[in-house]
Amino acid sequence: MSTAFVETNTESTMNVNVLYFASLADEANCHEEKIAVDRSTSLAQLYAQLQQKHRFSRPQSDLRVAVNDYFAKWTDPIQEGDSIVFITPVAGG
Repeated sequence: MSTAFVETNTESTMNVNVLYFASLADEANCHEEKIAVDRSTSLAQLYAQLQQKHRFSRPQSDLRVAVNDYFAKWTDPIQEGDSIVFITPVAGG
């Protein structure tokens, strides 16, 4: 079984920037990381891989996702250079 995280940049991979806020930043122990992913990786697959890597406690169903400052669907494609943010729920009052 292959993983979407790769050591080298080839024609089958692309580089993306992932930003973390709130509890995800705490669990990842960083606010941002640049990663190389397989070109066929979906946003849902990317979160699943990062959830495993960083041991995120929140399931995907609790989150929203944004790509390049716009809310996206979990099924939307990822492009080279995209900036991806997984957004946790916020409480207001």
